[in-house]
Amino acid sequence: MKANNYLVYLIALPLFSAALLLLLGRIADKWGHLLATLVSASTFAIGAYEFFAMRSRSGVDRAITQHVIQWISVGTLKVDGALLLDQLSICFVLLITGVGTLIHIYSISYMEHDENRRRFFAYLNLFIAAMLLLVLADSYLSLYVGWEGVGLASYLLIGFWNQRPAYATAAKKAFVANRVGDVGLSLAIIIAFTQFGTVSFAGVKAGAPHASSAALTAIGAMLLLAAAGKSAQFPLQSWLGDAMAGPTPVSALIHAATMVTAGVYLITRSNFIFDASSTARLLVVIVGAITLLFGAIIGTAKDDIKKALAASTMSQIGYMILATGLGPIGYAFAILHLLTHGFFKAGMFLGAGSVMHGMDDEVNMRRYGGLAKFMPITAITFGFGYLAILGIPPFAGFYSKDKIIETAFNAGGNKGWILGGAALLGAAITAFYMTRVVVLTFIGAKRWDSMAHPHESPLLMWLPMAILAIGSVTSGFLLSSGSALVHWLQPIVNAGNVEGGKELMKPLTVSLLALGVVVIGAGAAIIKYRTVASEAPSNISIFTKAARKDLYQDSFNEAVLMRPGQGLTDTLVKTDHNLIDGAVRGVGWTLNTISSAARSIQNGYVRSYALIMVLGTLALVATVWLVTL
Repeated sequence: MKANNYLVYLIALPLFSAALLLLLGRIADKWGHLLATLVSASTFAIGAYEFFAMRSRSGVDRAITQHVIQWISVGTLKVDGALLLDQLSICFVLLITGVGTLIHIYSISYMEHDENRRRFFAYLNLFIAAMLLLVLADSYLSLYVGWEGVGLASYLLIGFWNQRPAYATAAKKAFVANRVGDVGLSLAIIIAFTQFGTVSFAGVKAGAPHASSAALTAIGAMLLLAAAGKSAQFPLQSWLGDAMAGPTPVSALIHAATMVTAGVYLITRSNFIFDASSTARLLVVIVGAITLLFGAIIGTAKDDIKKALAASTMSQIGYMILATGLGPIGYAFAILHLLTHGFFKAGMFLGAGSVMHGMDDEVNMRRYGGLAKFMPITAITFGFGYLAILGIPPFAGFYSKDKIIETAFNAGGNKGWILGGAALLGAAITAFYMTRVVVLTFIGAKRWDSMAHPHESPLLMWLPMAILAIGSVTSGFLLSSGSALVHWLQPIVNAGNVEGGKELMKPLTVSLLALGVVVIGAGAAIIKYRTVASEAPSNISIFTKAARKDLYQDSFNEAVLMRPGQGLTDTLVKTDHNLIDGAVRGVGWTLNTISSAARSIQNGYVRSYALIMVLGTLALVATVWLVTL
């Protein structure tokens, strides 16, 4: 359905405000953060208006498009600059603008003493504009523009404090890792155009049933590579932990609620590709299952509170990716967990920032302890997020993560047992490392030095945390009540088609199993960390050492990718220098030698010129004589 609506303003307002704050410079220092926050709130208001307008229309007319510009028309490639708002994209619009506005409010106080606060808010709004373009695009090429935009904004925000070399390095690492994934998205777009003659979602969806399985698998694999880069999934997950170098609001917005979920959106939006290729779907579930365990294991050994939460994000996104590979109903449950995760993980990241604010930017949890007494609001709101991620009823994660575990078991046969078992094991490890975070931070004896003076954060920081905590309690029930989100997304992902219904494990059985492993995991963490030293022990097991080193993912990348890449580059450089450039230099040297020899003849003496003339004449005579013989 085409409509005259306000979609373009969702992108234009934050984009214009970001440009304005950057161009005005220090002039906007006193009010830039207020303008950015007002604009973010305005985009949420527009999103809410569009949501209620969408609800008032019948199901077939809910999706709307808005043509903005005639973008590309080259040969057979024609791409309109158009925006698409449907049942899937509105979920992301509300998440991006709603959580984004709360984080803006939080950041007003958190970044109060930073001399570059205006620039920080400009980057936040640049990110929101790019993320909204990503989810509102009606074609893969338009999506690619937003995809690159969030990559740029992420780079700027992670490296915001780039005067610290480690932070600048973290930003570059995130940028490079994401570029690897971007190659996958570029190739997927190229293959789609060669196969279907279009890159619009509607065009590719219409052509997918008639395409070869090889082409669909290739497109699906490349889209998965793109998703792995942006969503920090195996094997491109190494950047996420280091990305915690940026200000904590960045971690909450980009690396918990929005950007890292872009891969889940890409796969869900491309459901017609993955539903048509069983191989591509198998790759998706493999990547998701590996990553949910990978991130959980890493989280068990991190003493940095933000890095522990980053590992948790990696693991929870793994659950979402796993769900998208489990068929039509899996897409709906992936989005359900994505939305609930947006509340409880953003809340916990802001809680971590609140703890850092009260502890003079200390991030080592071994130097916390007993903070619940000094920071009760932070402890309570963080606790709500903790209970939600564990899946304790009636908190949000109970309604979303348990559904993914249930659907994994429903995959059938050995596949179902493997995937369901992996998801259940991930829940147990999640309970262990998240309980570890809570115990080390808020419970037990204090372990900080006398110079620290923990205190509760100001209103503008704890109020967004409280609102997100409410979402951690209510969002799961509201979205899943009567299968509300499943029915809402059904026109987009055909969510009503439940595969393997006969083998579906009863929800009560899944809930009891999940609750049982959570109790075991949480209990083990309480026993192990109820008393702990302020410094990490030196005599650790090989498994703990591996987890602290992120399961050697950087070492693997260095050995398998970086060093061979450097060797190949060095070989190519030497080949270019010695062979190609050598040939060019050889031609120059030859001409220079001949020129130098010829130059010696031109010495300015008449006798030399006369001799040359005589010799030339004799040579001419000799030539004529030989020819006439």
